[in-house]
Amino acid sequence: MDATAASRSEGPGPDGTAQEIRLEGVGKVYADGTVGVQELDLTFAAGELSVLVGPSGCGKTTTMKMINRVIEPTSGRILLGGEDVTRVDPDRLRRRIGYVIQNVGLFPHQTVRANVATVPRLLGWDKRRTRDRVDELLSTVGLDPAVHGDRYPAQLSGGQRQRAGVARALAADPAVLLMDEPFSAVDPVVRERLQTEFLRLQETVRKTIVFVTHDIEEAVRIGDRIAVMSTGGRVEQFAPPADLLGRPANAFVADFVGSDRGLKRLAVTGISVDDLERPPVVHVADGLADARASMTAAGARWAVVLDDDGRLHGWLSAERATGAGTVGSAARRMEAWVPVDATLKTAFATMLQHEAGWVAVLDGDVFLGVLTPESLHAALRRSVEGTVPEVAGAARA
Repeated sequence: MDATAASRSEGPGPDGTAQEIRLEGVGKVYADGTVGVQELDLTFAAGELSVLVGPSGCGKTTTMKMINRVIEPTSGRILLGGEDVTRVDPDRLRRRIGYVIQNVGLFPHQTVRANVATVPRLLGWDKRRTRDRVDELLSTVGLDPAVHGDRYPAQLSGGQRQRAGVARALAADPAVLLMDEPFSAVDPVVRERLQTEFLRLQETVRKTIVFVTHDIEEAVRIGDRIAVMSTGGRVEQFAPPADLLGRPANAFVADFVGSDRGLKRLAVTGISVDDLERPPVVHVADGLADARASMTAAGARWAVVLDDDGRLHGWLSAERATGAGTVGSAARRMEAWVPVDATLKTAFATMLQHEAGWVAVLDGDVFLGVLTPESLHAALRRSVEGTVPEVAGAARA
């Protein structure tokens, strides 16, 4: 949904349509004078997943909680779909905003089904509609309603409880979803699986999501845009992951995202066809002498081998291209390949996994070219053109 169109809408999406969130001069000062959050001007675009990240005590959770008024701001306005939510009943507001916290917060004495039905029940939905919605959501988040619906939270694994928490937050089809460190309480393997499942779910539901984490790698992996906050509740930079890693706004951001930000950037940089090398291509039915001639003419030591249908078959070295046989009899199978919509990180990992000197890039079954370590490095360097050296390599102040 276009963010400009969202900002013109009259309300916070009662039909579940994603809505823009705009913070205008929003701040929090506590009774003792402590500044929890500076006066923030931020816009979270409709349908995007925006991440708040920063060190402990920087105000990221406070900022998120002011959106649904669990914490009341002391200054500014919060606009949801153009409506100032600081002027509406907070209980009604919270029923329209999904909320997922670190330890899930499921009611231990209620079944999973009853937990997920909490907000629909408060909104007065009838039993049939509620049950249908609960079953739909449990299936969507990967929980079988027949198996897990009547279990209690204590009977679920940590990952299953997190899934149930997400289902509960989505039950009334809210326009906005707030998530506070939702995956930090599970082990790394489950955490990565939950992140993957959540990204898949977001592709389906396209909610406006504000996600709090202290982990920059999690932020880079899942965020459409990332706000890096510093102590005192100040936003130092709000940008897409690739820009954040390639062009940190100042020394604080450069230090926070880490000296390995080049490696992190691999995960958010896609493969460009312009970056691919195009070695000689031969076919399984070609004669070895002809294949060797093609390699010699190109000044190459190896060639890509395609089958009769033009699909990737393997590779052939110049040393093996001898004798009177066909390419198919001497070619070696090649498992190192990635789809063209993969990231540079996936391509690099595939090279390492197969101990390969190159990785083929395919568009469906069509061979496009190869990435070598040299061309991968060049692709990454081109993606960060414009980085200011004094900022990108800044030492601690």
